[in-house]
Amino acid sequence: MVMRELLDRITINPDVMIGKPTIRGLRITVEQILKALADGITAQELIEDYPELEIEDIKAALLYATELVSEEQVFNVGTGV
Repeated sequence: MVMRELLDRITINPDVMIGKPTIRGLRITVEQILKALADGITAQELIEDYPELEIEDIKAALLYATELVSEEQVFNVGTGV
């Protein structure tokens, strides 16, 4: 699956989950998926817990997070010395 197709699985709707990025308009947020993975829950366990999820949805959440981090910029404001 092409990266653009994966990212198209991420939807943002102010009427769903207060506008947080979700998977295909479902009430499952990217944040939920990332936190679960960080807590050690496997992709397979997520799919078992949320049967409406597909492995591509989990890949999409990871890619979405990667895209956000890649845009982050850090500026050295100096110490005034």
